[in-house]
Amino acid sequence: MRFTIGQIKEMREKGKIIPMLTAYDYATAKMIDESGVPLILVGDSLGMVVLGYESTIPVTLEEMLHHTKAVVRGTKRALVVGDMPFMTYHASIGEALHNAARFIQEAGAQAVKLEGGEAMAEVVHRVVQCGIPVMGHIGLTPQSIHQLSGFKVQGKTPDAAIRLLKDARALADAGVFSIVLEAIPTALARVITQKVNVPTIGIGAGPYCDGQVQVISDILGLFTDFVPKHAKQYARLADMIKKAVADYVDEVQNGSFPTEKQSHSIDESVLADLQRE
Repeated sequence: MRFTIGQIKEMREKGKIIPMLTAYDYATAKMIDESGVPLILVGDSLGMVVLGYESTIPVTLEEMLHHTKAVVRGTKRALVVGDMPFMTYHASIGEALHNAARFIQEAGAQAVKLEGGEAMAEVVHRVVQCGIPVMGHIGLTPQSIHQLSGFKVQGKTPDAAIRLLKDARALADAGVFSIVLEAIPTALARVITQKVNVPTIGIGAGPYCDGQVQVISDILGLFTDFVPKHAKQYARLADMIKKAVADYVDEVQNGSFPTEKQSHSIDESVLADLQRE
């Protein structure tokens, strides 16, 4: 039985911190799901950590649907959220509804996430009205990095902080079931969490949010281009993988792999017949 948005809200009400991770493929999603994580985001961050783009902006809807399907197949308990990529919900409400529906109907996600505050409130309201749960996302919104002049902390000035609080309230009023707060000052995240009636999920927003989300490739040490300041490496799998591959190459080249144990046998009579050919 999968987690529901009602259970996520209930976790906040009971004071239980909500852990969330990203996943982009079947095998990783299966491991995360079996570890008991209640929320899995198929983030458009896959553009950078899986597809090698410089930002999330080039990620297409078809790429997101492809990876969301894989994650859904690998999960049984987690609520899977599909990240709507750049310009798939901005042009019109009709287009936003159509694309959000594809995440639910085709990919099997249970919710979608979209970036933006007050400007996206009407879109959020209409999507929710159609029965699709929506997770909001404010603060550092990676799809707007050109407008934000890069990956910078948001909400540091009084005006910017007030604007983010208004954004959060607008999203809550529009019907989101939770809001990601990315790269904003800890004190601001705390105030927003206190003043909205839906769970906040922080990433680089300090310890006072209702939950936390991290990119799986960051906490496992798989993505090595850079390590975000807000990330903690619980493992360094890239080093382990490189060593394993180097050991494999060495054993193949020196003839110690494969051994007889990794080989298949053949009946002696068949072998004898082959020798006579």
